[in-house]
Amino acid sequence: MSTAETQKQKRKVTVIPGDGVGPECVRAAQRIIEAAGAAIEWEECEAGASVFRKGIASGVPQETIESIRRTRVVLKGPLETPVGYGEKSANVTLRKLFETYGNIRPVRELPGVPTPYSGRGIDLVVVRENVEDLYAGIEHMQTPGVAQCLKLISAKGCEKVVRLAFELARAEGRKRVHCATKSNIMKLTEGLLKRTFERISPEYPDIEAQHIIIDNCAHQLVKRPEQFDVIVTTNMNGDIISDLTSALIGGLGFAPSANIGNDVAIFEAVHGSAPKYAGKNVINPTAVILSAVLMLRHLGEFEAAAKIEHAILVTLEEGKVRTGDVVGYDRCATTTAYTDEIIANLGRKSQRHRVRDYRPIRLPQLGPEPDWVRPKTRRVVGVDLFIESSLAAEALGRGLEDLVADLPLKLKMISNRGTKVYPPTGAITDCVDHWRCRFILRDESADLTDAAIFQLLQRVSAKYRWMHLEKLQEFDGARGFTMAQGED
Repeated sequence: MSTAETQKQKRKVTVIPGDGVGPECVRAAQRIIEAAGAAIEWEECEAGASVFRKGIASGVPQETIESIRRTRVVLKGPLETPVGYGEKSANVTLRKLFETYGNIRPVRELPGVPTPYSGRGIDLVVVRENVEDLYAGIEHMQTPGVAQCLKLISAKGCEKVVRLAFELARAEGRKRVHCATKSNIMKLTEGLLKRTFERISPEYPDIEAQHIIIDNCAHQLVKRPEQFDVIVTTNMNGDIISDLTSALIGGLGFAPSANIGNDVAIFEAVHGSAPKYAGKNVINPTAVILSAVLMLRHLGEFEAAAKIEHAILVTLEEGKVRTGDVVGYDRCATTTAYTDEIIANLGRKSQRHRVRDYRPIRLPQLGPEPDWVRPKTRRVVGVDLFIESSLAAEALGRGLEDLVADLPLKLKMISNRGTKVYPPTGAITDCVDHWRCRFILRDESADLTDAAIFQLLQRVSAKYRWMHLEKLQEFDGARGFTMAQGED
C-alpha cells in the first residue's frame, strides 16, 4: 500500500495542547497513540489562555471552531479559566458550542496507586448532563445585594443524558444505573430528571435502575463505592461527585473524561493546567492518555485502545517508573520516562486487572424541534412579581393590596428567599430587599391575559421598583410552579 493510501485512511482529529502542563500531557498521549498504530492524523489548534490574551472573550478562536466542525473529534489539554471575573470558561464554551450534552467520567481502581479504598474493586462511571442546569451561566444581580442564577433543566436534555447512561451501560456490559438528584427539594428541575429516568428505564429491562438522592449518593460513594456501576445526574451534581469519585482511585491525575454529543465529541483530562509544574517534565499524563483511550473507542479503534489500557495497567503494576502524585515530586520519574515505559509495554497484557470488552455506544437520536413537550391544555393563573424594597413585609403587602384592589388579580402572598412572610405566619425570618410577590386571579377558572399583567405592572411600577416577572402556568391541569415555605 502506498504512503498516500495509508495517509488517506487516517482519521483527522483536532488536538488542542492547552495551557500549563497540557502540552506535555497531550504530547505523551500522541506518542503512545502513534506507537500503538492507531490511524490518527492530528490537526493542531489553540484555545484558552493564549486566546484570551489576544482579546477573544470566548477563549476559542474561529479557526479552532472550523477545525472541530471538520473533524468532529477533539483531544484537548487543560485550559486556564478566569475565576470569579471576566471571560467565561473556554472549556464550557467548547462543550456548549457543539452540544456535547453528556460528560462521561469513568474511574476504576488502578494497580500501584495506593488509596484508602485499595482492594475494594471500584469501577464506575459518572454520566453528567453537560450543557444546562446552573451551568447555563444565566446570572443577574436582582438588587444590589441579591444575586440570581437560573437553573434550567429541559425535558429534552434529561432524555438525552438518561438514554446515554443506559446505552453506555449496555456498551460496557454494566448492570446497574443510579439516577442521582435533589428532587426532594427541587421538585420541578431536579424532579424532571427523576421522572424522565423512571419513564425511560423500563425500555432497558436488562439493566437495574435505581433513584438515589444526591447527598446520599455522595455519602454512599465514600462509605461503599463498589456498589455503583453507572450514575447519571445533573450538571452541577455531576461536576461535584465526579471529582469525589476521582479522589477514591488516586486523584485527578488518573481521571479521564469524554464530552459526548451526537455530532462532536471532546476528550480531555479532568484536572487543571497546574501552572507551577508546567515545563518541568514531572506531571502525570495518565488522565490525558486514558482520555485518548476513550477517544479511540469512540472512533472504533478498539484494538489500539485495549492495547494502550493494558500497557498502562502493566506499567502501574510493575511500578518501575512512578509519577509524582503517587510517590512525591522529589523522587518521581519524568513524564517522558513514564511515557516511554508505557510505549515499551504495548503488546503486553495485565494478568490481574481486567480490560472490559467494549461495543460502540448507540447515541440517542432525538428530533431537532425546540418545542419538545406539547401540552394539550395550558393556562396562566397568576404571576410572581419580584420587587426590590426596603419596606417591611407587612407594609409592602398592604401597599400592594391597595394598588390592585380593583384589578382581576389579588395578592396571595409575599415570600423572601423562599419563605412566606406575608400574610404573617409567626415565623422569624431575616429578610433582604428582594421580595417575591405572588398575584393570582380572583376568578380561579379564568385565564390571565397579558393585558391584565401589563396593567398590574403599570400600577406597581408607579410606586415600587420591580426587576423580574414569572407567569404562573398550568400544563394539562398540573401546576407548573412551586409553593413557598409556609404557603397554603
